[in-house]
Amino acid sequence: MCGILAIIGRGKEEQLFGALSKRMTHRGPDESDLHVTEKGHILSHERLSIIDLHSGKQPIQGTKTAYMVHNGEIYNHQELRDGVLKRHAFRTKSDSEVIVHLYEEFGYDFCNMLDGDWAFVVVDGDDFIAGRDPMGVKPLYYGLDERGRIYFSSEMKPIADQCKTFSTFPPGHYYTQKTGFVKYYKPEYEDYLKADQELDLDLIRETLTEATRKRLMSDVPIGVLLSGGLDSSLTSAIASRLLAESGKKLQSFSIGLNADAPDATAARKVAEFLGTEHHEIHFTVAEGIKILDKLIWHLETYDVTSVRASTPMYFLSKAITDLGVKVVLSGEGADEIFGGYLYFRNAPSAEDFQKETIERVQKLFTADLLRADKSTMAHGLETRVPFLDKAFLDVSIRIKAEEKMPKTYDGKEKYILRKAFDTPDNPYLPEEVLWRQKEQFSDGVGYNWIDELIDYCATQVTDEQLAGAAAEFPYNSPTTKEAYFYRSVFNKYYPQVIAAQTVRKWIPKWQENLDPSGRANAAHVQADTEIAKIGVVV
Repeated sequence: MCGILAIIGRGKEEQLFGALSKRMTHRGPDESDLHVTEKGHILSHERLSIIDLHSGKQPIQGTKTAYMVHNGEIYNHQELRDGVLKRHAFRTKSDSEVIVHLYEEFGYDFCNMLDGDWAFVVVDGDDFIAGRDPMGVKPLYYGLDERGRIYFSSEMKPIADQCKTFSTFPPGHYYTQKTGFVKYYKPEYEDYLKADQELDLDLIRETLTEATRKRLMSDVPIGVLLSGGLDSSLTSAIASRLLAESGKKLQSFSIGLNADAPDATAARKVAEFLGTEHHEIHFTVAEGIKILDKLIWHLETYDVTSVRASTPMYFLSKAITDLGVKVVLSGEGADEIFGGYLYFRNAPSAEDFQKETIERVQKLFTADLLRADKSTMAHGLETRVPFLDKAFLDVSIRIKAEEKMPKTYDGKEKYILRKAFDTPDNPYLPEEVLWRQKEQFSDGVGYNWIDELIDYCATQVTDEQLAGAAAEFPYNSPTTKEAYFYRSVFNKYYPQVIAAQTVRKWIPKWQENLDPSGRANAAHVQADTEIAKIGVVV
């Protein structure tokens, strides 16, 4: 995991370009490298060393004139080296190097050969290709400056004040000047009518286990983010079993306002059950409020859900890297795939349910994946997400919607995922955790976090400011004081309208109250009537 920056076109001073790249130095604290090609294009890389610690510096040159920068991990790199690329001479042992040789071997048509999470740019003379992984696990932005130069960057920071126009690079696409954007990832599940697969619990368990196994690939210590919810607990249970095969012990990490927080309590139970080396971190509401300004700079979003949930993850990530761990597994994606959010109970039909799961998966890069990447990479921590493995997605999303709908199982969300790992003879998790109700991360760290955050924002924004929000922020206008406060901080760092347009709001469907807190849903075991009175949040 790293930060990449590329400028296609002559004329940008090398020193200035280096300074732009350094705006992402938090993404790659281990090494910084820059290369100017013979044609005057510039590639830069802020490196977090995960694979091939000693010779994997970037940009990486191909066999001849092509150069490449890459952010992410290619889990099938050894298979590619031993297979379609066996005639190529490799300069490093880095997983990244396969990308430049795939370009040399196949031209533009190689993205579907990559199994992993990635964003890359390859430059060869005046030819180039940029691409992003199927789900958008790794961030990428693109822009155009006044002189017609094209920029690609892992974050918005280096390009927002350089480009006259910029946007988020779409997941599952590659871009060349000859072809424009090309959609290479075309899974059958994007057609909601293809949700026609019979339920196979063994296959769910086997494919998720294999997805987790891939993501244990690392030359540095690896851990898990353990919230105590179903998704992170399953990831932890699988990883713990896999590491035990080689005599290794898993490190797990959780966070809460205190030891009595819902997530902290459940995480301790899981850690004790699995025998992990567990670390529990606490933060105060005051500490969370204090870092909001810096956090929103890192996140590059004003979405309420993302800010609420990213604050504890920001503190947890720092504690993890302070302990020398560089890679963690996380549970993002399961709620979208299986309809785990409580509002899914209200889906009017199986067709609507299936459409919503697909749309949520497709938009993950604007919300949970953005949060998971930027709040962790603020401290140079790489996050990997087994639930978004391509093979697992192909299996899980196409299961008949009726099999995933909570109302099929007396209102129990993600029933089939729970049932796939309900193995009494060799249990993966304590029963009370395996069947625990969905608790969104920003709630699970302690209910006071959101409550007091809302109260604080109310003291920072006047009624007059909120009344004028639509005029001040005509795009995606905030409608609560909390949303207005986040938007104001975002606007301080990213004042361009096109910056605001990169943000998508997360709003639950099929419920009267649209606050994104899980406690705003009547189905929550401790539904919060005060939150329910607040109204729409954007």
